[in-house]
Amino acid sequence: MESSRASEKKKLKRKEILEKKKAADQLLKVASAQIDHLTSFPSFCYFNKNGLCLRLESGRGDKLSNCTKQQIQKLLKANMMGPYGSEWAVEEKVKRREMVAPEARYIFVYWNANEMMDNAFTPLLGFLHFRFTLEEEIPVLYLYELQLDSSVQGKGLGKFLMQLVELIAQENRMGAVVLTVQKSNSLAMKFYISKLRYVESSISPSRVDPLVGVEKNYEILCKTFDHEAKAILEDC
Repeated sequence: MESSRASEKKKLKRKEILEKKKAADQLLKVASAQIDHLTSFPSFCYFNKNGLCLRLESGRGDKLSNCTKQQIQKLLKANMMGPYGSEWAVEEKVKRREMVAPEARYIFVYWNANEMMDNAFTPLLGFLHFRFTLEEEIPVLYLYELQLDSSVQGKGLGKFLMQLVELIAQENRMGAVVLTVQKSNSLAMKFYISKLRYVESSISPSRVDPLVGVEKNYEILCKTFDHEAKAILEDC
């Protein structure tokens, strides 16, 4: 009798796990299928503060023009070659592959065309690259990149874009926003932890195994939106 009950409990547990995974996969599918994540947040389509008149556009990795690819690579190199140091040559190749992945979603930042005399070429001033994925079986928005041109840094645009990221994550019922930061990038660390209240995740190398974490050059940060995500991605 007891073995029968134990077997029944295992079946129910397996069923619960499968249903939970199915629900999480469906959330990711729906979120990734959305063509333009800006449509739900019209007030975030423009940034007009501190002398900047900017517009935002959505994009995806498998639909990038050659011009956009080149501008993304240029901005990545300008901002990340320093923090990565000698590892940049290898990391640059990784980022090029990540850039064009079908699951990659983008928010691009440009000068507002209405404010420009010449619209023939509009330089890319910044971008967000994010994806909807699972971390420890929790559906999350994983922020791969937040890159800004030096001309628009320090004017509130980064915080504005992160507010948008968090709204997109919550609207699509993601449990958290997760991101990776180079340890050497002290300005980024301060921005995410001190200004935006992100915390070191339980899946970050230094928390998984402090001895291994010392050898790693990055940390994984997160901001959670529900109790389950907090228990698994922050508190574990």
